[in-house]
Amino acid sequence: MANPEVIDKAKKIFEDFLAKQGSRKTPERFSVIDELYALPQDEHIDVEGLFLKMRNSGSTISRATIYNTLDLLVESGLAVKHQFKDKVALYEQALTYKHHDHHVCNQCRKIREFSDPKIKEIKEAIGKEFQSSIISHSLVLYGDCTIKNCENLPQPI
Repeated sequence: MANPEVIDKAKKIFEDFLAKQGSRKTPERFSVIDELYALPQDEHIDVEGLFLKMRNSGSTISRATIYNTLDLLVESGLAVKHQFKDKVALYEQALTYKHHDHHVCNQCRKIREFSDPKIKEIKEAIGKEFQSSIISHSLVLYGDCTIKNCENLPQPI
């Protein structure tokens, strides 16, 4: 469920970012924030999915505007872009982002988020070993679905 306070905060941050960049503050750009932040917090969406969602709700926004706006949202820290294996780029909201890692099923393509405190311990150990302050990481685990009758598996024709 969309949190209006979070959306308003995202719009304010984006407005300030655009002003610093000297970029235009168009209604279309802000409508992308509305749609992205209306998604469940753990949902990932591609440009085509966002385009269809917006078109189905009556928007006349172009794919190019969505691409460009998502790039700006990533640059401003309001969206996170993921590239999972052979999939197109997927985006998720970042304002209330808590770091997590991903599991992607090779068969059904479902993306699941997880956090494990042991990963933090590994990061700290690697940082110590390499005398480095680890500031970020990306971990994606790929596996094969073993769920009986998984609703995400492609159905035979």
